[in-house]
Amino acid sequence: MSIDDKELEDSMPATELNWTDEAIVRMKNVPFFIRKSVVRGIEQYAKDKGVNVVDADVVSRARQEREGAAVADKKRKETAAAKEETENTKEVKRQYVNFSFYKLDPAFCRLPKADQERGKKEFMTVLEEYDNSDKMILLSYTMVGIRADADIMLWRISYELEEFQKMTTKLRQTGLGTYLTVVTSYLSMTKRSIYQDMFNPEHEEDRTHIIPGKAKYLFIYPFVKKREWYLLTKFTRQGIMDEHIYVGNKYPSVKLNTTYSFGIDDFEFVVAFETDYPQDFLDLVMDLRETEGSRFTERDTPIFTCIAVSLEDAVSSLGI
Repeated sequence: MSIDDKELEDSMPATELNWTDEAIVRMKNVPFFIRKSVVRGIEQYAKDKGVNVVDADVVSRARQEREGAAVADKKRKETAAAKEETENTKEVKRQYVNFSFYKLDPAFCRLPKADQERGKKEFMTVLEEYDNSDKMILLSYTMVGIRADADIMLWRISYELEEFQKMTTKLRQTGLGTYLTVVTSYLSMTKRSIYQDMFNPEHEEDRTHIIPGKAKYLFIYPFVKKREWYLLTKFTRQGIMDEHIYVGNKYPSVKLNTTYSFGIDDFEFVVAFETDYPQDFLDLVMDLRETEGSRFTERDTPIFTCIAVSLEDAVSSLGI
């Protein structure tokens, strides 16, 4: 080591406070390339404590506090990292989803007006009870004049399966409910997709929690894939789905809600498309027919076209 290097190694940076010889000797044991920052830290500690002279004791106490702060900071970071990992790995609470389609018995319309009004009021009371409940999201639609087999539809979303049963029981006990037949009912759940959406990565998270939009139209159908689909490798299926997803992203006006029915209903999926533009949905379905994935479709009917209305307007659309 040259003389200049030795002087650099032993040098003491300029100080603002008075230092004892013993404290200065302690600093020479600190690598010269970090010595300046260490001295500044010790002097700041001394100022905070109201000390004007830095001696060996001040150096020791400053070091202890600094090491303690470093340990505490490390612990905080480890705790934060562990919390983040827990948040990322814990199971997301999933929703139950139900689409119930009702058909009115024409005999109800031949009842005395007073009986009709009473039955309608009882039915509305139950609907409003659940519409105002924090246990369920409830949306209503009409299909009067659009389909012959169903008049109105209730889209229900809840974290508790039993809520659907409780509500249905109450509806059946009303004067109007006794004349309404559930012609179709689909049960499904939300679930994180196993396929990556490279065009809209955030959409994957959307599937675990449905937040219905404000679109005027809703198109619903059950969906079953051929067993051959599940015999393909995941990589092959992802490639086929890439084309499917690409086509879907060409129609931003159409919002897709995919839910899963494996083992809890007769189908594998129930899909619900929300849009203000039926023509866009029609074009989307036509485009999807030309994709490779379409070859693996076993069933995707019946398709229900629904018009979003208020609860009161849904009931009124029955002509009562």
